[in-house]
Amino acid sequence: MKTGNILLGLIAGAAIGTTFGILYAPHKGTTTRRKIARKSNEYIDELEEKYDDFLEDITDKFEDLKDKASDLAEKAKHEAEKMAKKAQDEAEKMTEKAKQEAEKIAKKTKHKEGVEA
Repeated sequence: MKTGNILLGLIAGAAIGTTFGILYAPHKGTTTRRKIARKSNEYIDELEEKYDDFLEDITDKFEDLKDKASDLAEKAKHEAEKMAKKAQDEAEKMTEKAKQEAEKIAKKTKHKEGVEA
């Protein structure tokens, strides 16, 4: 069960128990009605306070989660940029090596052509 449901059940149970206790108390009807009204208002105030606390807690948790997600996204972006740079550097190195090998092959081929002629 969710905490909010448990809390609501406890408050409702306390309200019902208090109401029955007041109804069976040996007081005049007007006194009993005033007690019921006062207790009802107290429970409503408590419930509103608990609800506000619950919303504040949920909002704080949501903000924390949002901040963590933002930080995680920023780290992932940074890592992706590093990997892209590394891949680009490696590609440039391989291109340079291929170019050097092609020049060597071209020189050997040119040298063989000059010897055969």
